Amino acid sequence: MAVAYPVSVFHFQVEWGGTRIGFTEVSGLSIELQTIDYREGNSLEYHVTKMPGIPQYSNISLKRGVFAADNEFFQWLNTVKKNKIDRRDLTISLLNEEHEPIMVWKVKEAWPCKVEGPTLNSTGNEVAIETIELCHEGLSIETT
Repeated sequence: MAVAYPVSVFHFQVEWGGTRIGFTEVSGLSIELQTIDYREGNSLEYHVTKMPGIPQYSNISLKRGVFAADNEFFQWLNTVKKNKIDRRDLTISLLNEEHEPIMVWKVKEAWPCKVEGPTLNSTGNEVAIETIELCHEGLSIETT
């Protein structure tokens, strides 16, 4: 009998605007429903009813190595002006051994709200990593 194992987190891809970009880490793929407390004054029960409210989406953080002459994150951040934002849809796919998506997160109307350059260290021995944090207006999850 074959043993079933959970899916590994290290094989994934990110697409935005039809372009695949290599990232080392993706975090913030979460949805939370706010709750609404409701109670009628003449209720015979002395407790509130919990109702689902507005969904709230966490910002998504993407990390990747810094490449010479590649300033795309800061360029995108610099396009953000009041009431004028270059929004992009993203697709984040968790892949199996055959490089096929088995779980897909679709991010709607994302835009950069924070870009962080690498931590510089004169005694370090790591790759320079930059981070972009994206605000967005929706996250859906699909499985194949």
